Amino acid sequence: MTETHGDQALATRLRATLGKRHPVFAAAIVTAGSTRLACAGADLSADFEIGSISKGVTGLLYAEALARGEITPATTLGDLLPLNGIPAARITLAALSTHHSGMPRLLPTGDLLRRSIALWRHGANPYGETRAQLLADLHRARPKKPRFRYSNLGYQLLGHALSATTTYPALLQQRLSDPLGLSWYVPATPAELRPSALPGRSASGRPREPWTGEAVAPAGGIRATIADMATLMSALLNGSAPGIAALDPVTEVAGPSVRIGAAWLTTARRGREITWHNGGTGGFRSWLGLDRAAGRGVVLLSATASSVDRPGMDLLLSGY
Repeated sequence: MTETHGDQALATRLRATLGKRHPVFAAAIVTAGSTRLACAGADLSADFEIGSISKGVTGLLYAEALARGEITPATTLGDLLPLNGIPAARITLAALSTHHSGMPRLLPTGDLLRRSIALWRHGANPYGETRAQLLADLHRARPKKPRFRYSNLGYQLLGHALSATTTYPALLQQRLSDPLGLSWYVPATPAELRPSALPGRSASGRPREPWTGEAVAPAGGIRATIADMATLMSALLNGSAPGIAALDPVTEVAGPSVRIGAAWLTTARRGREITWHNGGTGGFRSWLGLDRAAGRGVVLLSATASSVDRPGMDLLLSGY
């Protein structure tokens, strides 16, 4: 039987729900009066790739920069980054923050197909570029008509624009990690992984390389422990998190039932408004959801690339 740590009842419930597909997972349930943590297949100090929940973190940094008066919604990429008048320079940070910039999902580089094949055949990291390399190749991107189009590239650019005078890890440390007491980190190379870093596996159980890289950091490069995620949820629920306005929806995604703030989605479920984001990398899946009215949050992390969205939402709505 898989070793479990923390809240044994929570671990047992989730082990039954997730089954053999997720042998290594961690979960947290946060309310105003308690925090419950559980981990299976690793101890509570293990860190996971949180994937695109990193976009939600970058959304907090965006909203915090707005609150500080450092930027406005109309600030463009060209105002902050050396883009030499290429089409992407005219895109506003506000459009990037809600995935309405018209930017493609990924930067169309010449070796995009090769990277995709290497990922699916060999589990290779499809990212790894530096910020300088990302910006040097940005002329390849041709923004389309602004509408909702989920874009990893857009959030990479948003994060690097916000940290144009420093680095994304440094901005993350200053604005969120230090104020909230978080130990999460953003490895640029595999050599920067901590001993606590878990290996990830595909849905079929095949090993996957860690997704590291300076360029991808704002869109999917953060690694965190379950305690880090619980601390973040607590701050989001009590309103003390820097950039908390990122959670407030400002436009629709797919009609009035799904709205978006700065990365964070708000969806109606069983008569309740759930604010959430999920994440996925080559070897990990994650889901974080908040019932802000009830003061309750759930996060679920797995070291297997198989969705945990439904189990996460069910756990949040169950009131368990």
